[in-house]
Amino acid sequence: MNYCRRCLYPENHPLGLTFDSNGICSGCLIHEEKDQLDWNSRRKRLGEILSEYRSSSGKVYDCIIPVSGGRDSYFIVDLIKNEFGMNPLLVTYNKQYNTKVGIRNLAYLRTLFDCDLVMKMVSAKTIKKLTKHTLSVMGSMYWHCLAGQTVYPIETAVRLRSPLIIWGAHQGVDQVGMFSHEDEVEMTRKFRKDHDLMGWEAEDLISEEDGISEEDVMPFTYPHDKDLERIGIRGIYLNNFIRWDTKAQHEKMIERFNYKTAKQIRTFDSYNDVDCVHYSGLHDYIKEIKWGYGKVVDHATRELRLKRLNRKDAILRTRSFSGVDSLPPDSEAFFEWLGIGKNDFHFIIDGFRDHNLWRKDGADGWVQQYKAYESCKNNDDFPLSNTSSECCFISNEEEKQSPSLHSYTTFGRGHKE
Repeated sequence: MNYCRRCLYPENHPLGLTFDSNGICSGCLIHEEKDQLDWNSRRKRLGEILSEYRSSSGKVYDCIIPVSGGRDSYFIVDLIKNEFGMNPLLVTYNKQYNTKVGIRNLAYLRTLFDCDLVMKMVSAKTIKKLTKHTLSVMGSMYWHCLAGQTVYPIETAVRLRSPLIIWGAHQGVDQVGMFSHEDEVEMTRKFRKDHDLMGWEAEDLISEEDGISEEDVMPFTYPHDKDLERIGIRGIYLNNFIRWDTKAQHEKMIERFNYKTAKQIRTFDSYNDVDCVHYSGLHDYIKEIKWGYGKVVDHATRELRLKRLNRKDAILRTRSFSGVDSLPPDSEAFFEWLGIGKNDFHFIIDGFRDHNLWRKDGADGWVQQYKAYESCKNNDDFPLSNTSSECCFISNEEEKQSPSLHSYTTFGRGHKE
């Protein structure tokens, strides 16, 4: 297994990496653009795009912004509404695995910025049925979250005839250098299917054996291309126009708007995914089993590239939070909710292990043959300059993501006599 000689990413990154003759990955090479591009001119370019969609009457929405109770939602809405003077409609998908902190952040977001917000809330029964199936066929407990949050903004744009959708960072640009920032790559159905949805469209999940009908997958089905063309739907990514730095962005929002953060289980980043019980817990545990690394590698690599961590400390942080020797504490809640046992879960997920990374040992079970923080430690030939170990994350909320079953929190509760 090859690893980048600068960052901690392996060659099997699910978004795809290439390496130059020095063994530096495409993600690191494209990331260098952040220190080379004229971001003032790129911001001006963003303003020109937004002006094309600004309503002269002010009576209709100028754009749609997908939001959540975590990640960069506050920063995006503040930028688009307060700095560029747009009138956005906020849209959100109820991912089911909500935390109280996330619900609080989302409620404050709508109130602070005085924006209209619409939410898609799919039946919990349907979500449970789909999750059992996606866990079985693709090893994912999170497919419905990814599908819902990437289709509902587009559905809404078609329905309201509001063509411009504004996203934060394009993962393929920011992580693996799939495109240059100057390409100004935009939202596509193909990228969503191939990468966000792991190659599975909603229609592919219809299964008579598992009782999944066309009606069950309808909330996750992408609008028809003819509808997209008729309305002129367009999705842009802000990291092509703004020097993207999620840590710095969050800290501005914490200072200005009291955005709430929370400690995570398997990473040091307390800003990005505080709205989900499982994202940095069981979901990340599955990721490490499948790919040999978890979110902490993403976060350490990001901070290393942004020169807030040196290589030694990036590896130490990765080592501190990595490992799949024991299930994270949120797993019990998920197993009970889905109605499966621990052994059932391991039987399913073991089928998705990369055998280039794992070997079966009779005494010890599965043994990982390669680890980023071990394979990289002697490859420090191409360090980044001006790096330091000053990389602290603020935690202003006591709640830690280690819930019991009853910690699941929903936006809309039903009632039964």
